Amino acid sequence: MTNAGRLGSLGLMAHVPQRLDPDRRRRRLELLAALANAKTARDHTQPQRLRGARIRELIASRRRLFH
Repeated sequence: MTNAGRLGSLGLMAHVPQRLDPDRRRRRLELLAALANAKTARDHTQPQRLRGARIRELIASRRRLFH
């Protein structure tokens, strides 16, 4: 008896990747592109937000020292 016989029909199907229908594939690619764009936008705005927070903290600490 071969390995394929012991594995049954699911054993053979596991090696064949399932194809998505064209509309689902297109929507999936659009979603992945939108997620990548959102991550890029967030990465660009995050340093500015952190820089602003650091500057505010420096101003607050200087006020505490001199007042």
